[in-house]
Amino acid sequence: MQGQIYKIYSDSYFVNIEGNIVPCKIREVLKKQKSSVVTGDFVDVNKEVITKILQRKSYIRRPAVANVDQIVVVSALKEPELDFEQLNRYIALAKYYKIPVLLCFNKEDLEIENILHDKIEKIYGNLNFNIAFTSAKEKHGIEYFSRLLEGKLSALCGNSGVGKSSLINALNPNINLRTREVSEKLNRGTHTTRHCEIIRINETTRIIDTPGFSNLKFDFILPKDVDYLFDEIYKYKHKCKYSDCLHINETGCEVLKNIDNIDHTRYESYLNFVKEAFEYKEKVKYNGKKTETHNKFHNDKQIVKISEKKRQGGRNTQRQKLYKELDTDANE
Repeated sequence: MQGQIYKIYSDSYFVNIEGNIVPCKIREVLKKQKSSVVTGDFVDVNKEVITKILQRKSYIRRPAVANVDQIVVVSALKEPELDFEQLNRYIALAKYYKIPVLLCFNKEDLEIENILHDKIEKIYGNLNFNIAFTSAKEKHGIEYFSRLLEGKLSALCGNSGVGKSSLINALNPNINLRTREVSEKLNRGTHTTRHCEIIRINETTRIIDTPGFSNLKFDFILPKDVDYLFDEIYKYKHKCKYSDCLHINETGCEVLKNIDNIDHTRYESYLNFVKEAFEYKEKVKYNGKKTETHNKFHNDKQIVKISEKKRQGGRNTQRQKLYKELDTDANE
């Protein structure tokens, strides 16, 4: 029989088989494989034992979920304060995995300056993201938000305390997930969701509620590939003088020529991600993993391309220069 994993708790895998949630175990041979079983996986089941993981149409390494149709990045407009860099991290993560994004800005019932709404629309509306402003407490914007979720399996991502569980309760009050208030001392939420779980909102809409996390780093890709995660930067890339331009201080950089057309919070996020990517490149280099390929992205895997020895001297000089520039930008 085939089914979809709705929840993983301890050593039990809860599989939806023809509408019934069946607790299952997993074959030992699957435990030894590198590809772990995650929430959202379609699987073959024989006598309450998972025997095979079926091919995924999408996958996210963190939070570990599979076969989602879109990622819903949930941010609070206030309590905790909106963190644009963290928002850009989630968006870039979805871009890396080639999964569509919906942006939800919650807690609109709090006193919010109109300038914040305008800034969000100016930055992300111009990038053609679907945007929903909601108040889970007062049910404002929930109907529109629900329409954007209809017919899809959506993974909710966001920091703790932004109101993911409250939004699910607002979409379907019968679900009644546990929620907590944001800590006044720390101005951040506490974890109420401990694991990824598919929740059926109605007959056509399902949501994966995920634990909040905030320490996502882009230390798994190469510096030259970071611009791919920013549409407003990537569109200028092919006009740069150098094919490996990092858009920091290079001569003939088309991105820098058009820097006024790029929001400064987005560009600052880009610079920080490049710096993190350099840490990854150094780690891979000294671990000796020198596999070359032109395939940049494939599901959750990133194959690294390292320069040839004859070019290494020039690359070392360039790297030292870029580190200096990135450190300068970070301290300003």
